[in-house]
Amino acid sequence: MTSRPLCLTVAGSDSGGGAGVQADLKTMQALGVHGMSVLTAVTAQNSLGVHGVWELPAEAVTAQYRAVVDDIGVHAVKTGMLGSAAVVETVAGLLAGTDAPAVVDPVGVSKHGDELLAASALDAVRKLLLPEATVATPNLDEVAQLTGLVVETEDGMRRAAEAILGYGPEWALIKGGHLAAGTEAVDLLTDGVQELWLRAPRHDSRHTHGTGCTLASAIASGLAQGQDVPQAVMEAKEYVTGAIKAGFPLGGGIGPVDHSWQSRRRY
Repeated sequence: MTSRPLCLTVAGSDSGGGAGVQADLKTMQALGVHGMSVLTAVTAQNSLGVHGVWELPAEAVTAQYRAVVDDIGVHAVKTGMLGSAAVVETVAGLLAGTDAPAVVDPVGVSKHGDELLAASALDAVRKLLLPEATVATPNLDEVAQLTGLVVETEDGMRRAAEAILGYGPEWALIKGGHLAAGTEAVDLLTDGVQELWLRAPRHDSRHTHGTGCTLASAIASGLAQGQDVPQAVMEAKEYVTGAIKAGFPLGGGIGPVDHSWQSRRRY
Protein backbone atom coordinates (compact mmCIF):
# COMPACT_ATOMS: atom_id res chain seq x y z
CA MET A 1 0.00 0.00 0.00
CA THR A 2 1.07 3.60 -0.56
CA SER A 3 0.15 6.91 1.03
CA ARG A 4 0.43 8.60 -2.37
CA PRO A 5 -2.87 9.21 -4.23
CA LEU A 6 -3.04 6.91 -7.25
CA CYS A 7 -4.56 7.91 -10.59
CA LEU A 8 -4.84 5.77 -13.72
CA THR A 9 -5.22 7.10 -17.26
CA VAL A 10 -6.70 4.88 -19.96
CA ALA A 11 -5.96 6.63 -23.25
CA GLY A 12 -3.90 6.84 -26.42
CA SER A 13 -0.37 8.16 -26.65
CA ASP A 14 0.79 11.41 -28.24
CA SER A 15 4.30 11.07 -29.61
CA GLY A 16 4.61 14.87 -29.56
CA GLY A 17 4.08 14.86 -25.79
CA GLY A 18 1.32 17.48 -25.62
CA ALA A 19 -1.83 15.42 -25.21
CA GLY A 20 -2.97 11.87 -24.49
CA VAL A 21 -1.25 9.70 -21.90
CA GLN A 22 1.80 11.95 -21.90
CA ALA A 23 -0.26 15.01 -20.93
CA ASP A 24 -2.19 12.99 -18.36
CA LEU A 25 0.95 11.78 -16.58
CA LYS A 26 2.52 15.26 -16.62
CA THR A 27 -0.66 16.69 -15.08
CA MET A 28 -0.83 14.05 -12.37
CA GLN A 29 2.83 14.57 -11.49
CA ALA A 30 2.35 18.34 -11.31
CA LEU A 31 -0.61 17.92 -8.96
CA GLY A 32 1.07 15.54 -6.55
CA VAL A 33 -0.55 12.30 -7.69
CA HIS A 34 1.18 9.09 -8.78
CA GLY A 35 0.11 8.54 -12.38
CA MET A 36 -0.25 5.12 -14.03
CA SER A 37 -1.28 4.29 -17.56
CA VAL A 38 -3.15 1.90 -19.82
CA LEU A 39 -2.40 2.52 -23.49
CA THR A 40 -5.31 2.06 -25.89
CA ALA A 41 -3.55 3.23 -29.06
CA VAL A 42 -0.24 4.52 -30.35
CA THR A 43 -0.31 7.63 -32.53
CA ALA A 44 2.25 9.22 -34.81
CA GLN A 45 1.51 12.81 -33.88
CA ASN A 46 3.15 16.22 -33.80
CA SER A 47 2.18 19.90 -33.69
CA LEU A 48 0.71 19.66 -37.20
CA GLY A 49 -1.65 16.75 -36.67
CA VAL A 50 -2.15 13.00 -36.29
CA HIS A 51 -0.29 11.09 -39.00
CA GLY A 52 -1.12 7.55 -37.97
CA VAL A 53 -3.05 5.56 -35.37
CA TRP A 54 -2.46 1.95 -34.29
CA GLU A 55 -5.06 0.63 -31.87
CA LEU A 56 -4.22 -1.97 -29.26
CA PRO A 57 -6.45 -5.04 -28.97
CA ALA A 58 -8.98 -5.19 -26.15
CA GLU A 59 -7.10 -8.00 -24.43
CA ALA A 60 -3.98 -5.80 -24.21
CA VAL A 61 -6.05 -3.02 -22.62
CA THR A 62 -7.52 -5.47 -20.10
CA ALA A 63 -4.12 -6.94 -19.26
CA GLN A 64 -2.60 -3.52 -18.57
CA TYR A 65 -5.57 -2.42 -16.46
CA ARG A 66 -5.66 -5.59 -14.37
CA ALA A 67 -1.87 -5.54 -13.87
CA VAL A 68 -2.07 -2.07 -12.35
CA VAL A 69 -5.33 -2.21 -10.41
CA ASP A 70 -4.97 -5.72 -8.98
CA ASP A 71 -1.48 -5.07 -7.59
CA ILE A 72 -1.13 -1.34 -6.97
CA GLY A 73 -4.73 -0.18 -6.64
CA VAL A 74 -6.24 3.09 -7.82
CA HIS A 75 -8.06 6.07 -6.30
CA ALA A 76 -9.42 7.55 -9.56
CA VAL A 77 -9.50 6.63 -13.24
CA LYS A 78 -9.49 8.94 -16.26
CA THR A 79 -10.38 7.75 -19.76
CA GLY A 80 -9.48 9.51 -22.98
CA MET A 81 -9.05 8.26 -26.54
CA LEU A 82 -10.50 4.74 -26.77
CA GLY A 83 -10.94 4.49 -30.53
CA SER A 84 -13.00 1.38 -31.21
CA ALA A 85 -16.28 -0.06 -29.96
CA ALA A 86 -14.45 -3.13 -28.64
CA VAL A 87 -12.14 -1.02 -26.48
CA VAL A 88 -15.00 1.21 -25.28
CA GLU A 89 -16.97 -1.87 -24.23
CA THR A 90 -13.93 -3.34 -22.52
CA VAL A 91 -13.10 -0.18 -20.60
CA ALA A 92 -16.72 0.29 -19.53
CA GLY A 93 -16.69 -3.22 -18.09
CA LEU A 94 -13.43 -2.57 -16.26
CA LEU A 95 -14.76 0.66 -14.75
CA ALA A 96 -17.92 -1.12 -13.62
CA GLY A 97 -15.77 -3.49 -11.56
CA THR A 98 -13.55 -0.78 -10.04
CA ASP A 99 -14.44 0.97 -6.79
CA ALA A 100 -13.05 4.38 -7.72
CA PRO A 101 -14.44 7.55 -9.32
CA ALA A 102 -14.08 7.79 -13.10
CA VAL A 103 -13.61 10.88 -15.27
CA VAL A 104 -14.69 10.13 -18.83
CA ASP A 105 -13.34 12.45 -21.50
CA PRO A 106 -15.21 11.18 -24.60
CA VAL A 107 -12.44 12.05 -27.03
CA GLY A 108 -13.79 12.08 -30.58
CA VAL A 109 -11.73 14.55 -32.60
CA SER A 110 -8.20 15.88 -32.18
CA LYS A 111 -7.31 19.59 -31.97
CA HIS A 112 -6.43 19.37 -35.68
CA GLY A 113 -9.76 17.78 -36.67
CA ASP A 114 -8.51 14.18 -36.87
CA GLU A 115 -11.13 11.52 -36.04
CA LEU A 116 -10.13 9.58 -32.90
CA LEU A 117 -13.33 7.63 -32.24
CA ALA A 118 -14.96 5.28 -34.72
CA ALA A 119 -18.58 6.10 -35.57
CA SER A 120 -19.43 2.52 -34.66
CA ALA A 121 -18.22 3.19 -31.09
CA LEU A 122 -20.64 6.04 -30.35
CA ASP A 123 -23.45 3.79 -29.15
CA ALA A 124 -21.08 2.01 -26.79
CA VAL A 125 -19.96 5.37 -25.38
CA ARG A 126 -23.57 6.43 -24.83
CA LYS A 127 -24.93 3.15 -23.47
CA LEU A 128 -21.96 1.62 -21.65
CA LEU A 129 -19.19 4.13 -20.92
CA LEU A 130 -21.05 7.28 -19.86
CA PRO A 131 -23.17 5.41 -17.28
CA GLU A 132 -19.92 4.49 -15.49
CA ALA A 133 -18.71 8.11 -15.31
CA THR A 134 -18.55 10.11 -12.13
CA VAL A 135 -17.87 13.12 -14.38
CA ALA A 136 -18.18 13.29 -18.17
CA THR A 137 -16.22 16.13 -19.80
CA PRO A 138 -17.29 16.62 -23.44
CA ASN A 139 -16.36 19.69 -25.43
CA LEU A 140 -18.94 21.16 -27.80
CA ASP A 141 -17.76 19.09 -30.78
CA GLU A 142 -18.13 15.93 -28.70
CA VAL A 143 -21.57 17.07 -27.51
CA ALA A 144 -22.63 17.35 -31.15
CA GLN A 145 -21.11 13.95 -31.95
CA LEU A 146 -22.90 12.24 -29.05
CA THR A 147 -26.23 14.09 -28.94
CA GLY A 148 -26.67 15.88 -32.27
CA LEU A 149 -27.00 19.22 -30.45
CA VAL A 150 -25.13 22.18 -31.93
CA VAL A 151 -24.34 24.53 -29.04
CA GLU A 152 -23.76 28.20 -29.72
CA THR A 153 -24.87 29.87 -26.46
CA GLU A 154 -24.68 29.36 -22.72
CA ASP A 155 -28.34 28.36 -22.72
CA GLY A 156 -27.42 25.72 -25.27
CA MET A 157 -24.81 24.43 -22.82
CA ARG A 158 -27.62 23.77 -20.33
CA ARG A 159 -29.48 21.69 -22.92
CA ALA A 160 -26.25 19.85 -23.74
CA ALA A 161 -25.68 19.03 -20.07
CA GLU A 162 -29.22 17.68 -19.76
CA ALA A 163 -28.69 15.49 -22.82
CA ILE A 164 -25.34 14.14 -21.56
CA LEU A 165 -26.76 13.46 -18.09
CA GLY A 166 -29.50 11.48 -19.82
CA TYR A 167 -26.86 8.87 -20.69
CA GLY A 168 -26.13 8.23 -17.02
CA PRO A 169 -23.04 10.02 -15.68
CA GLU A 170 -23.34 11.50 -12.19
CA TRP A 171 -22.04 14.89 -13.34
CA ALA A 172 -21.61 16.57 -16.72
CA LEU A 173 -18.95 19.20 -17.36
CA ILE A 174 -19.75 20.92 -20.65
CA LYS A 175 -16.64 22.71 -21.87
CA GLY A 176 -17.49 25.95 -23.64
CA GLY A 177 -14.07 26.81 -24.96
CA HIS A 178 -15.32 26.43 -28.55
CA LEU A 179 -18.08 29.03 -28.14
CA ALA A 180 -17.73 32.15 -30.28
CA ALA A 181 -14.72 34.04 -28.94
CA GLY A 182 -15.41 36.34 -26.04
CA THR A 183 -13.42 37.59 -23.08
CA GLU A 184 -14.14 34.47 -21.00
CA ALA A 185 -13.80 30.71 -21.35
CA VAL A 186 -16.99 29.31 -19.82
CA ASP A 187 -17.70 25.77 -18.62
CA LEU A 188 -20.85 24.37 -17.00
CA LEU A 189 -20.77 21.68 -14.29
CA THR A 190 -24.06 20.13 -13.20
CA ASP A 191 -25.56 16.98 -11.76
CA GLY A 192 -29.04 18.01 -12.84
CA VAL A 193 -29.73 19.76 -9.52
CA GLN A 194 -26.64 21.79 -8.70
CA GLU A 195 -25.33 24.11 -11.41
CA LEU A 196 -21.88 25.66 -11.32
CA TRP A 197 -20.64 28.05 -14.01
CA LEU A 198 -16.87 28.23 -14.25
CA ARG A 199 -15.46 31.35 -15.88
CA ALA A 200 -11.86 32.27 -16.58
CA PRO A 201 -10.14 34.84 -18.80
CA ARG A 202 -9.80 33.67 -22.39
CA HIS A 203 -6.10 33.80 -23.25
CA ASP A 204 -5.20 34.77 -26.80
CA SER A 205 -2.94 31.81 -27.52
CA ARG A 206 -2.96 29.24 -30.31
CA HIS A 207 -0.87 26.89 -28.17
CA THR A 208 -3.70 24.91 -26.58
CA HIS A 209 -2.86 21.34 -27.57
CA GLY A 210 -3.84 18.95 -24.77
CA THR A 211 -6.32 21.16 -22.92
CA GLY A 212 -9.07 18.52 -22.73
CA CYS A 213 -6.74 15.74 -21.61
CA THR A 214 -5.14 18.05 -19.06
CA LEU A 215 -8.45 19.22 -17.59
CA ALA A 216 -9.87 15.70 -17.24
CA SER A 217 -6.63 14.44 -15.66
CA ALA A 218 -6.57 17.35 -13.24
CA ILE A 219 -10.14 16.54 -12.19
CA ALA A 220 -9.23 12.88 -11.70
CA SER A 221 -6.19 13.94 -9.67
CA GLY A 222 -8.42 15.98 -7.36
CA LEU A 223 -10.84 13.08 -6.94
CA ALA A 224 -7.92 10.75 -6.17
CA GLN A 225 -6.97 13.12 -3.35
CA GLY A 226 -10.47 12.90 -1.86
CA GLN A 227 -11.97 16.13 -3.18
CA ASP A 228 -15.64 16.22 -4.09
CA VAL A 229 -16.58 16.83 -7.70
CA PRO A 230 -17.21 20.61 -7.58
CA GLN A 231 -13.93 21.25 -5.74
CA ALA A 232 -11.97 18.97 -8.07
CA VAL A 233 -13.43 20.68 -11.13
CA MET A 234 -12.86 24.21 -9.83
CA GLU A 235 -9.23 23.50 -8.99
CA ALA A 236 -8.72 21.73 -12.32
CA LYS A 237 -10.15 24.74 -14.16
CA GLU A 238 -7.69 27.01 -12.36
CA TYR A 239 -4.80 24.68 -13.20
CA VAL A 240 -5.63 24.35 -16.89
CA THR A 241 -6.23 28.10 -17.25
CA GLY A 242 -2.69 28.71 -16.01
CA ALA A 243 -1.35 25.99 -18.30
CA ILE A 244 -3.04 27.59 -21.31
CA LYS A 245 -1.67 31.01 -20.42
CA ALA A 246 1.81 29.49 -20.29
CA GLY A 247 1.39 27.50 -23.52
CA PHE A 248 4.42 27.59 -25.79
CA PRO A 249 5.31 27.09 -29.45
CA LEU A 250 6.55 23.65 -30.47
CA GLY A 251 7.23 22.58 -34.03
CA GLY A 252 5.44 24.27 -36.89
CA GLY A 253 1.84 24.05 -35.67
CA ILE A 254 -0.17 24.19 -32.45
CA GLY A 255 2.00 24.05 -29.35
CA PRO A 256 1.04 22.47 -26.03
CA VAL A 257 -0.12 23.90 -22.76
CA ASP A 258 2.57 24.05 -20.07
CA HIS A 259 1.86 21.35 -17.48
CA SER A 260 4.64 22.55 -15.18
CA TRP A 261 3.59 26.20 -15.10
CA GLN A 262 3.03 26.23 -11.33
CA SER A 263 6.52 25.02 -10.44
CA ARG A 264 8.06 27.29 -13.08
CA ARG A 265 6.28 30.27 -11.52
CA ARG A 266 8.05 29.71 -8.19
CA TYR A 267 11.48 30.57 -9.63
